[in-house]
Amino acid sequence: MEVYSIETGNFMVDGGAMFGIIPKTIWQKIYPANEKNLCNIAMRCLLVVDGDRRILIDNGTGDKQDENFFKYSYLNGDDTLEKSLAKYGFSTDDITDVVMSHLHYDHCGGAVKWNNEKTGYQLNFKNADYWISKAQWDLFLNPNDREKSSFFDENVLPIKESGRLRLIEKEQELFPNFEVRLFDGHTDGQIIPLINYNGRIIVYASDLIPVVASIPLVYVSAYDVRPLISIQEKEAFLEEALENNYVLFFEHDLYNECCSLHRTNKGIREKECFALAKLK
Repeated sequence: MEVYSIETGNFMVDGGAMFGIIPKTIWQKIYPANEKNLCNIAMRCLLVVDGDRRILIDNGTGDKQDENFFKYSYLNGDDTLEKSLAKYGFSTDDITDVVMSHLHYDHCGGAVKWNNEKTGYQLNFKNADYWISKAQWDLFLNPNDREKSSFFDENVLPIKESGRLRLIEKEQELFPNFEVRLFDGHTDGQIIPLINYNGRIIVYASDLIPVVASIPLVYVSAYDVRPLISIQEKEAFLEEALENNYVLFFEHDLYNECCSLHRTNKGIREKECFALAKLK
C-alpha cells in the first residue's frame, strides 16, 4: 500500500465560523486570519493505492460553479486535483473508488466536471465507483435550512444518473485495510476513513477535526449542525486515537498535514506535526 497527499487548492473561510464560540483573541494565536477575519484553509485529499485499487478520499471544489459563487470562496493556490495526481504518476482515469466524506461542495465538487462543450456534466473519475453514506445521501435529497446552500445538484446527481453511486449504511471495512466510521455532529453520516498503513492507522479527519487548532473539545465549527454531538464524538474518538497511536491527516489545515497526539494538563493535544511522507 502507498498513500499520497493530494492538494486541490485553498479557500478562505470566516474565522468566527471556523472556531465557533472561541474568541478571536484566543484562536488567532494558533490559526491566523487576515484583516477581513478570513482564514486560509486547504482542500487536501488522500490517495490510497493498494494493488489495483486506487482510492481517492474527497476531491475539492471543482470548477463548475459560477464566478459569483467563487468570489465569496477566495480560491487561491497553484495546486489542482489533476496536477497533484500527475505528480505521483496518476490521472483521474486511474481512480477506481472515490470515497466522499460528505456532500458539502468543498469535499465533493471535483467529482463531476463540465463536458467539453459545457452543455452538461460528466464524471471526473469515469472508471470509479463513488461512495457516500446513506444518511448523507438522504440529507442531500431533503436538506435542512442550514446546509442546503452547501449542496449542489450538479455535484451529485450526475453520479446517481451514471449508476456509479454506492451507499454505505453502516460502519465497516469497506476495502482491505480501509475502514469507514460514521459521525453525525458536523452533518448526517459524515464518513471518517481509517487506513491501516504498514501497521499504523491514518485517520482522514475531514470536518470531524478540520485543523490542528480544532483538536480541543470546544473548538467546534459553527458549520456543525449538532455542536454538542460533535464534542461528544470528538472526545470519544480522540481517546481512541491516543490509545492506539493513530495519525491524524488534516483536510483543511493549510500548515500541517498530519499529527500524532499526547495527553496534556489541558486534555489531548497534538504531539508532533509532520508531512504524510514522513510515514513512508
